[in-house]
Amino acid sequence: MSEKPCTSPSPMVVRPRRAAPVLVCRKCLKRSDEGRDVRRALKSELKAARRDGTKPAKLVMTGCFGLCPKKAVVVASGASLARQEYVLVEDRDQVPRALALLDDASAG
Repeated sequence: MSEKPCTSPSPMVVRPRRAAPVLVCRKCLKRSDEGRDVRRALKSELKAARRDGTKPAKLVMTGCFGLCPKKAVVVASGASLARQEYVLVEDRDQVPRALALLDDASAG
């Protein structure tokens, strides 16, 4: 078999014009009584927190993180996952503080 020659010497690195995504467990949202309100609050807070000239961060629904709290929703970001931390949100009032915890490099 003939292989196609690689035209570029190395992979490219690109930087998006939006903030890093926020990850939310789809199963937790479905099970939680406050899931719908938490999702709405997360989306509106992400839109409100965007910086000038950038797009708001995406809210990405994921599979199970394996924590499965009884009455909370598991939320994470790339920064929090690097620290091996997750944030549990029980109601919409906790969303602003939860988003601050996700990005806070000195949390812990």
